[in-house]
Amino acid sequence: MTILYTAEALATGDGRNGHARTTDGKIDVVLAAPKEMGGSGEGTNPEQLFAAGYSACFHSALRLVGKREKANIDDSAVGAQVGIGPNGSGGFGLEVTLEISLPHVSADEARALAEKAHQVCPYSNATRGNIPVTLVIAED
Repeated sequence: MTILYTAEALATGDGRNGHARTTDGKIDVVLAAPKEMGGSGEGTNPEQLFAAGYSACFHSALRLVGKREKANIDDSAVGAQVGIGPNGSGGFGLEVTLEISLPHVSADEARALAEKAHQVCPYSNATRGNIPVTLVIAED
């Protein structure tokens, strides 16, 4: 694989209760565990950052596939929910639900485009076989 771009970030402090920033300074955030996990919830957390990244990446893949298929992808959107919980072996695991909105195509066409995007998206390729990812077609 030829690398086209490399993002760099550094996390400091107390892990989920610390600080993270990219080397270019475009992301610079205070981290705080969510209240549901015993934290203050006063900052962002890795799951929120992952949800934002995955939804943007998947949306990009969806738009690429839609253009290739000559589908009407106007007003499309992708929402991501990232859940975290104990995995039963003393650690934690993630699960993802992606909600895909393609208001100008049929539900069957939306499902087909989403499945194709799931094969193209780098986040989908990285998570495949590692965490459950559910694709949900929004009822517009």
